[in-house]
Amino acid sequence: MSEVSAKKPSRIQRRNRRVILDAALNIFAQHGFRGATLDQIAAEAGLSKPNILYYFQGKEDIHVSLLSQLMETWLDPLVELDPQGDPETEILDYVQRKLDMARDLPRESRLFAGEILQGAPHMGPHLESDLKPLFDEKCAVISGWIDQGKIAALDPQHLIFSIWATTQHYADFEAQVSVLLEEEAANRQRASNHLRSLFSALLRPHTPPQSS
Repeated sequence: MSEVSAKKPSRIQRRNRRVILDAALNIFAQHGFRGATLDQIAAEAGLSKPNILYYFQGKEDIHVSLLSQLMETWLDPLVELDPQGDPETEILDYVQRKLDMARDLPRESRLFAGEILQGAPHMGPHLESDLKPLFDEKCAVISGWIDQGKIAALDPQHLIFSIWATTQHYADFEAQVSVLLEEEAANRQRASNHLRSLFSALLRPHTPPQSS
């Protein structure tokens, strides 16, 4: 490695890189990877296109950098599902964490969704190496709770899919949600109450009727 390439980035270089990534997040969230251009990213960042290319090799390099940063954040809520905790509490808290993430990080959610809809061309290896083992581990935890009779006999994999679908809707379809609902703060709590009630009812073990 040359002396120049080994130098620690300056404060301005770190700032410019953050500005570029934040601008690119806006553009990719709006237009998707295929619809986004370096010119759009440069305009959003307030930098020249050559300046963008000083920090990144191209649009794909920026996209991969964003997705790589996002992956750890995206996995954290599932990582926190505690096998030693109360099953219903753990799953409902997971629902809440996913909902909070969807509402607080809508651009990131749309970036991830767009990548998956395109067949995960940049994230495929990460899905295999990072998401799949964690997903299998947590499904096994949920299966254990089911076997112990602590929650209803649901399909663990499709339970998690259902949580993803219902929570990420608030980010991926934000434009539609904002038109249909008013009073954002109140509706955020309503969404939380609704999803917790929905999944609480699903998780509750069914008690067989008493014979007379």
